[in-house]
Amino acid sequence: MLAQQLANGVLLGATYALFALGFTLMFGVLRVINLVYGFYFTAGAFFSLWLAQAGWPLIAALPAAAVGAGVVAVALDWLLLTRLRRAHADELASLMVTLGAVLALYAAATAWLGPDIRRLPPDLVGGGAVDAIGVRVTFAQLLILAACGALVGLLVLLVRGTTLGLAIRAMAEKPDAAALMGIDTARLAALVSFISGSLAGAGGVLIGLNFNAIHPYMGEQMMLRGFVVVIVGGLGDIFGALLAGLLLGVVEVLTAGYLASGLKEAVGFAILVLVLWTRPAGLFGRADARRA
Repeated sequence: MLAQQLANGVLLGATYALFALGFTLMFGVLRVINLVYGFYFTAGAFFSLWLAQAGWPLIAALPAAAVGAGVVAVALDWLLLTRLRRAHADELASLMVTLGAVLALYAAATAWLGPDIRRLPPDLVGGGAVDAIGVRVTFAQLLILAACGALVGLLVLLVRGTTLGLAIRAMAEKPDAAALMGIDTARLAALVSFISGSLAGAGGVLIGLNFNAIHPYMGEQMMLRGFVVVIVGGLGDIFGALLAGLLLGVVEVLTAGYLASGLKEAVGFAILVLVLWTRPAGLFGRADARRA
């Protein structure tokens, strides 16, 4: 029983980590608290639903939905935040602008799509499962784990192992100095928004696949977990977000399995408060660090 719960927690935590990685990348590089980020999660889930209903296989629908969410992220970033960046506005300005925008977006999405839960086609993923050492993992869960691992690996490779990643890290550290060195910071900001939005969209697809429940406000629920993961892991710390996402997933599953399912939200909030009380920079962050 414990082994099964741990496996379920790791699978759920991998999706949380994937979602939070884009959020922490956006904050670490662009220095904005973008509350619209949860809407990209919803957009990716609905894109995958529409593509699946049109007959697309999941192996094609997932990347296409992620790209679609990335395009939405670039468009909304340009509309909402470009002027704030040019004016060197602080994080509070971006917080207030994106708060109003996300409320409007969720209201518009609900008015257009309705509040009802949508389901992916039942034959999108095979119903088989793998049993090993007393742990049962479905094909859908294996796909989720593989997709999360691949996307996280590609992100780390991009940020740590390429010239483009070097430019991203330079912009995260000193954007003005990066611009003086010839880096096109406006174009790089759009690229970071696209990557972050794509990660959120991929997370929406995978959560929709895991629970088979898609609705307009699913991104709002995920944002609460995203804040926990990013703050616990350390603002702007990619590896911290990865570890914190896995930790939160395991804690939620164990709480729901051994205590009560209604307590898992409270446990996540309790972890957030304890970390802020004891290590405001996060478990894996440093107070003076500004990393991508």
